[in-house]
Order: sequence, then structure tokens, then C-alpha cells
Amino acid sequence: MPDAASLEPDDLVALRRDIHAHPELGFEERRTADLVAERLAGWGIAVDRRFAKTGVVGLVHGRDGGACGRLLGLRADMDALPVHEANAFAHASRHAGVMHACGHDGHTAMLLAAAQQLARQRDFDGTAVLIFQPAEEGRGGAQAMVAEGLFQHYPVEAVFGLHNWPGYPQGSLACSPGAVMASANTFKLVIHGRGGHAALPHQSVDPVPLACQIVQAWQTIVSRNQRPIDTAVLSVTMIHAGEATNVVPDTCVIEGTVRTYRAEVTDLIERRMRQLAEHSCAAFEARAEFEFLRRAPAVVNHPHEAAVAQRVAARLCAPGLAMPQEPAMPSEDFAFMLQARPGAYAFIGNGDGDHRTPGHGEGPCMLHNPSYDFNDALLPLGTAWWVELVKDWLGSPPPQRP
Repeated sequence: MPDAASLEPDDLVALRRDIHAHPELGFEERRTADLVAERLAGWGIAVDRRFAKTGVVGLVHGRDGGACGRLLGLRADMDALPVHEANAFAHASRHAGVMHACGHDGHTAMLLAAAQQLARQRDFDGTAVLIFQPAEEGRGGAQAMVAEGLFQHYPVEAVFGLHNWPGYPQGSLACSPGAVMASANTFKLVIHGRGGHAALPHQSVDPVPLACQIVQAWQTIVSRNQRPIDTAVLSVTMIHAGEATNVVPDTCVIEGTVRTYRAEVTDLIERRMRQLAEHSCAAFEARAEFEFLRRAPAVVNHPHEAAVAQRVAARLCAPGLAMPQEPAMPSEDFAFMLQARPGAYAFIGNGDGDHRTPGHGEGPCMLHNPSYDFNDALLPLGTAWWVELVKDWLGSPPPQRP
């Protein structure tokens, strides 16, 4: 690996690939966090490691040493996914069953490169607060950092995030106001029936056909209960029942996810799912045990912050590549930071997968796919966006909040 004092383009690619080769799950990012902290310290950046077990915060003070008191938050995620990588190139995961299948290796590398440039130049007043967050992938890293007082210790005026997005053109940046990613909610229904011999079904209460009816009934919630102009996805992804072909099982377990942009829609879906499950089970002399967990709220960009992100993107991108952001149904726990502080979450185009080197898997280069790989050609643009965002924000008067 290159010396901490230097992060030239080739070094940046090497750094990203090194992180990719050593993926770590949420709250276990010890090597990654150590690498981040070491690099920041090597560039004369103050480091704070008190948040969320493996979180790292770096403080880059401008030419005034931060005396003006203005702070801007920049966030990158560090964790990997429990996915076995299908790629066979040199920087493929060295840890079986763990993979950077969402580009957090690239996010970390871009914010590190920006940290080095900001520390070298320091041509702004105030402080850039660099937030290297653990455990974005469903383990509550952002929520933990907020709950542990991140923004009480560092009361940033705004906080920004950046995620690569396959399918958006390489060289593009996109940010729009309003909801841009959905809330994440999970559910689990246990249908308690009465087991027995499969040849004597009249002596049992079979939970399996009841489960089929409930799954079909749940699909009418989106099509018939919520307003057509609202957006939601209700997906049953797991059904488990039985252990033998000649036995009616006692229970059947149904699990899945619900995604929406508005809390009121989530409320409606949860209420109707519970009603349909409980009343259907009662009609068939079974019992329903229903659980609905709200994992993360929707990502809702604030208008002023989205406009700043767009303005910076327009200065950096070729014509037509500073794009509006199409809302997406996946979720992001950066939503917790946006509930605590104004801010915006932008996408940087990862292209269509043509960047992948020989040895990549045969699957598509999409997020959470075992054949995915971050596009290293994005590293300079993402780095520049972070740097220019700091200069633009801290070079302008603080926004007037209502």
C-alpha cells in the first residue's frame, strides 16, 4: 500500500481494491476503521473513534482552524454484506461469505481521498466533519452514531451522503429534493395450527393453505387499500413449514419486507396486514403471531441541501450528466442522519458494468449481486464532489432555517 502522505490516482485505486479484498460486516470493521484512522492521522487530521463501536470521525479544520464554528458533515459507509463473491479477479474478497457488494469500499476510498485534499489545501473557513459509518447494511450504524451523540458533539449545519448507483451513466451525479429512497420495514407471521397425519387432514389445522391465502390477501393491500398515487412494495420473501412429506406441520412462518416513502402508508399497511392475518387465522381455527419492525425511515432530501448538491454536480459533470435523482425503493440508514440534521443523499453513476476486469462473475454488476464491483473510474469525480461541496457550503452564508 502507498505511504499515508500520498494518495495519487493509482494509489486511490489500490486503496479501494485493498478495502474490497478485506470486507468486514457491520460493527466488525476493525481493519477498515484502523486503516481509515491511520490515514487520517497521517494527514494531520484529528480522529475521534468513540461512536458506534467501529465508527471513525475525522475533523479537517480550514485555514481559520475552525474558529468560526461552522461545521459540515460528510458521510461514507464502511461495511460489507454476507455475500459469497463470484468474482475471481486479484482484489476479490479474501473472506468467504463476505463481500463488498454495494460499493462501500469505493465510498470509503472517495471520502478518504477528499480528506487528504481538504487537509492539504484548507482553503475554507470552518470544519469538515468526515463520518465513516459502520453497519449500514441493516445493523443500525447510523442510528447508533446519532443516538450516541454524534451531532451533539459535532453540531453540523448539514450532512451529506453519496452512493454509487448502477445503471446511471458513468460520470453522472444525481440529487433531487424530497423522498429518494424508501423506508425499510420487516415482518414475520407465525401461523399456529395443529399438526397431524397428512392422510387425516380433518384432524388437523393445516397452516400451509392458510399461509397461501394470507399471502394473496396481503397483495390486495397495495392494489386496493392504499391510494394509487402512493408508492409501496410488499414482498413475501420466506415461507417455512414442515419437515416431512406425510406430516401436517404445527406452524408456518412467513417473512418479508415492506417499502414505502411515507409513514402514513406504512401505518396503513401494517394495520391491514395484522387484520388480515389475525382474522384469517381465526376463521380457520388457527392463531396468528404477527410482528412488524420499522428498520429505517425513508431518505428525504431537504430542498436547500439538494440544490447545493445539484449546483456542485453541475460544475463537475459533463453536460447532461448532472441529473435529477429518480426515487428508488431500496433503503438507506442515512435516513436517521437526515432526521437529525438537514442534508441530502446523492447518487454517482456506476455505469452498466463494462468497467469490470477479466475474472468478474457472470451475473449483472448490480448492487448486492455476487458479481458486482465498484467502478474505479468514479473515484476522481466522487472525490472532487466532496471537496467542492465543502468549499461551496462553507464559502456561502449559513442557510436561514425557518
